[in-house]
Amino acid sequence: MAETVEITMQLAEGMHFVGTNAAGLTVHLDSPTMGGGAGASPVQLLLMSLAGCSGMDVMAIMRKKRQDVQALAVFAHGVRGEAYPKPFTSIQLEYRFTGTGLNGDACERAIGLSRDTYCPIWAMLRPTVEISFTYTITEPS
Repeated sequence: MAETVEITMQLAEGMHFVGTNAAGLTVHLDSPTMGGGAGASPVQLLLMSLAGCSGMDVMAIMRKKRQDVQALAVFAHGVRGEAYPKPFTSIQLEYRFTGTGLNGDACERAIGLSRDTYCPIWAMLRPTVEISFTYTITEPS
């Protein structure tokens, strides 16, 4: 059965909107040029959604592989087109793993599984946006 996802997006003031999900959790959005800085822009939130979605997948997979990931940061660098509506033309994801004895092949495989199988945000963007990734592994100090 298909899953239905519902949210409410309510104008707070100016260009500041507050999104609320069924559990009552909120996200604030605002315009970087016409707003008051009360939240991320919708474009920034899309990058956050991609990085967060993939990061969650990668962590779940690495835990199943019994890899000792102590920290993971995912940086997203998006390039937008010049003409309106200025969609993303490319996105570079940079995964920074910290852990003891992490296997590079396991890291790369986890990211690949997120890309190819698990992350719905990546799947929705893939047909129109070139998305690439890199990763680094650092031993804890």
